[in-house]
Amino acid sequence: MIEAAFDEVIWDEVVGPGPLVATAIHDGHEVREEVLRGMALDDASRLREEDPWTSRWTTVAPTRLIGQRSRFEVDLNRPRDKAVYLTPADAWGLDVWRAPPAGDVVERSLRQYDAFYRRLEEILREKVESEGHFVLLDLHSYNHRRGGPDAEAAPDEENPQVNIGTGSMDRSHWSPLVDRFIADLRSYDFPSGPLDVRENVRFRGGRLVTWVHETFPGVGCAIAIEFKKFFMDEWTAEPDPQLVDAIGSALAWTAVGIREELEQR
Repeated sequence: MIEAAFDEVIWDEVVGPGPLVATAIHDGHEVREEVLRGMALDDASRLREEDPWTSRWTTVAPTRLIGQRSRFEVDLNRPRDKAVYLTPADAWGLDVWRAPPAGDVVERSLRQYDAFYRRLEEILREKVESEGHFVLLDLHSYNHRRGGPDAEAAPDEENPQVNIGTGSMDRSHWSPLVDRFIADLRSYDFPSGPLDVRENVRFRGGRLVTWVHETFPGVGCAIAIEFKKFFMDEWTAEPDPQLVDAIGSALAWTAVGIREELEQR
């Protein structure tokens, strides 16, 4: 049961059976009116740094949470004291605000942040009670053409198609499951050829997965999954439907292995 006030519920959720959970906390694009009034960023600039289409992939899990609001209102994948971007340094050099937001506006955004984490903890504690453990797939995407729509893409050597972030987990404890997950993603028959899947190259995982490992040591495995925006035009957010669907299918392929590895624990 969600106990937060209406303006604090900034996510959609489906709670289903089993130990597998998926999140897409940067999929949201909405901004509440009092925040939008002080914001300098236009709609397209916000969208470029958000993770459109990632909510589609949460169907890999029976339990899923999807962010409704833009990360420029409150970023659920940052520590609480950095969850509202106040300076350009917090936001890739972007000037987010016409003037710094008032303290009460920031506080309302942080109430939303707190409500999300309270609810996530409630859901995950229920998973531990019913299943003994859980795996959370934290789904994101990242830009690789920051120079402009016609600019050269960032080098593949430093920008895998799929970056698996495991920096905050007890890697040795979860090694069989994570290794199986990576191997299954690589072996999936992807339309454009095998996916380039590498670990901790661009990202090691943000606040959400760190919080899971701190809150549920030994029983909660959270994997941060960043897909390079090769499946879409990152400047217009126009997707390639075949690739979006193929990523969803690849993730569904890994779910079988995740369940098998959990059964062996």
